Amino acid sequence: MKYHQRILILDDEEALRSIIAQRLKRKGYEVLEAGTAREGLQFLHDTLLDGVLLDLRLPDGDGLEVLHRLKDVQPDLQVVMLTGHGTLESAIEAMKAGAFDYLTKPCNLSELELTLLKALEQRKLLVENTGLRQVVSRQTPELRIIGESPKLLALLELTRKVALSDAPVLIQGESGVGKELIARAVHLWSPREHQAYVPVNAGAIPESLMESELFGHEKGAFTGAGGQKIGLVEIADHGTLFLDEIGEMPLALQVKLLRFLEAGEFRRVGDSRLRRVDVRIVTATNRSLAEEVEQGRFRKDLYYRLNGLTLHVPPLREHKEDILPLAEYFLYCKTKTHTSEAACVLAPETRSLLIHYDYPGNVRELIHLIERGMILAGEGIIQPWDLWPENTFAPDLHPRPIEEKPSQYSCQNPESSALLPASEHYPTLEQVERQHILSTLQRVNGNRAQAAKLLDISVRNLYRKVEGYSLAEK
Repeated sequence: MKYHQRILILDDEEALRSIIAQRLKRKGYEVLEAGTAREGLQFLHDTLLDGVLLDLRLPDGDGLEVLHRLKDVQPDLQVVMLTGHGTLESAIEAMKAGAFDYLTKPCNLSELELTLLKALEQRKLLVENTGLRQVVSRQTPELRIIGESPKLLALLELTRKVALSDAPVLIQGESGVGKELIARAVHLWSPREHQAYVPVNAGAIPESLMESELFGHEKGAFTGAGGQKIGLVEIADHGTLFLDEIGEMPLALQVKLLRFLEAGEFRRVGDSRLRRVDVRIVTATNRSLAEEVEQGRFRKDLYYRLNGLTLHVPPLREHKEDILPLAEYFLYCKTKTHTSEAACVLAPETRSLLIHYDYPGNVRELIHLIERGMILAGEGIIQPWDLWPENTFAPDLHPRPIEEKPSQYSCQNPESSALLPASEHYPTLEQVERQHILSTLQRVNGNRAQAAKLLDISVRNLYRKVEGYSLAEK
């Protein structure tokens, strides 16, 4: 929800206040006016301000004293001093006290407007930098979504349309399907792409700290609150806040989140003043929120507020055409990231098994399988036993029709001589070497010269091993 920045003009010249106020209102600012220090300080305690235009001389107080009071209550507030009796000494003193700039009256309205704009930009940077120091830094890598299956392409097309709206988005799907990747796509494909993207796992924050993490707190708000803390909602101002595992959010906090979604307003813990930000909310869950509502664990009104725009990320088993492209991409990324890792390839039987596996852990499980395979692979070729522990080497796979040339070592034939017996806890060195030579020969259609080159052994040595392992007839 977009809001107007709130500016206080604190000056005893009513005519000047009126001229400046009209100019700022035309530019979209919300303007408050006060003619005395008392009135101005009352605004300060009752209202959250973004900027102040402050006269150096007021009927009931000194502008510099007021400046100190302003900065004590709202440290990130930006103040531009105005005076018709300016001296170099007073300007220096004002800047030392925390004023952003110092203008003499009568001031050029265009110059004043530009100075105020710079002051507000400075405030935004201070808030962001302070907030980012309070949270764990998370890399936001370049968005890469791999795959061209009809289901995935349909999801991406819908995501692009949804991204153009400012409405809340609910992303549903099993654990490990890539919901955060879709959330980042919503942000990067939206008009907010150059603003902050703040991800937070609602299930990973203790309930007692959740409100403070989201909305921030003031110094002394509770035991242990030794300083002011800017919440994640405020850090994400003008950008996107991604709340993962929204189904884990406590009911008490769901009420406050609902209010924020409806009004764009919130209060820091320990502060009575309302704050307003312009944030796009994206949420995700692997639960059925409709069932959570029925069980009384999730508010119905919040559920209806969140699911206006819903994206469902399908499990990997429902778009198997993307498995091998994903596996190859992960192999490439791991090799590129870890230069010490040798380049690896997937053996033909490994590719077939990968396609037919059902992935209860979805894409996340595929990533872990590839990482394991790269560590355990011999001679740079990832065999099936490099991916699954030996005691589960022949997993309970359910083959489905797929446009892939069937392998004689597919899961449809778990008793094939290419697979080690599942009952053996560890394959022997002889078994591993025999299988590796056999797989290599099959890759090169029996060409022993090419096989010897891939295995980095002499052709004579290969012939001896072929005869020793009785592979001549294979």
